[in-house]
Amino acid sequence: MDYNTDRTPLLMPEYGRNIQQLVEHCKTLETKEERNEMALAIIEFMGQRNPHLRDEENYKHKLWDHLFILADHHLDVDSPYPVLSAEDLITKPRKMDYPSLDNAYKFYGKSILQLIEKAIALQEGDEKEALTHVIANNMKKSYNVYNKEHVQDDVIFRHLKELSDNQLDLTSLESLERSKIYYAANRNNNNRNTNNNRNPNQNSNNNRRNNFQNPKNKRK
Repeated sequence: MDYNTDRTPLLMPEYGRNIQQLVEHCKTLETKEERNEMALAIIEFMGQRNPHLRDEENYKHKLWDHLFILADHHLDVDSPYPVLSAEDLITKPRKMDYPSLDNAYKFYGKSILQLIEKAIALQEGDEKEALTHVIANNMKKSYNVYNKEHVQDDVIFRHLKELSDNQLDLTSLESLERSKIYYAANRNNNNRNTNNNRNPNQNSNNNRRNNFQNPKNKRK
């Protein structure tokens, strides 16, 4: 009677004992042609036993890598992909560099710095001014999340001025709330002016339509 302790260790238990034995038998074949033929059959069998791998990208490449792992990297066959070695499995990945922020206000994050660079690159005008106010509002949110306390707007304006090398200056404003109301009012006025300029006869057409629909306005 065979016990599992007396058998070859399962290098990948998810494939089971049968595939492990097929790989071991493939290693004992004398000619490379026979090993290649059997290796292709084993790859097909592995794909059938694990159909979920077919949904992954380059699943064939993964099956060949698993075949060499099951063979303990001692299988002389012609692989359509680079042969996976034991060293490839133990090699540690390259350490990723942690992004660093060269300022005292790291709690604002890198996205705020990118927005500041974007605003600086814009020409003077409404778009630049509106983006500057958006940046200030987001800075205030980030500050409150990090410090867990209410922050005065003048502190945000000072930080924005420092981070932009004095190129974005909102220190003349009293508060962000007033600036948002100001921009909302200006945007509404601009939209109304645009609509009137686009169709100057709209008001007169509306008046004539109202007179036609209301019988009291008809001439006697």
